[in-house]
Amino acid sequence: MLVEFAMPELGLGEEPVTVSLWLVDVGASFAAGDRLLELSADGVTVDLPAPTAGSLRQVFVYEDDRVTPGMRLGMIEAVADDA
Repeated sequence: MLVEFAMPELGLGEEPVTVSLWLVDVGASFAAGDRLLELSADGVTVDLPAPTAGSLRQVFVYEDDRVTPGMRLGMIEAVADDA
């Protein structure tokens, strides 16, 4: 199942934040909670975790892009966690 990964509200105000680094390549698999990308704003770096286990299928933003809450960041091919 495809799951959209969107920019959450980080409590940093309404100002856009910058995508610093994607930590996962398209096609790579990860577990729920693994770090997917780094964002930066005003000298603060924030890691965004994967909302579900799966693999990154598509990215909609790239390094140095500015993003705001609700913007689409990427698409995840979700898989069931064998917990």
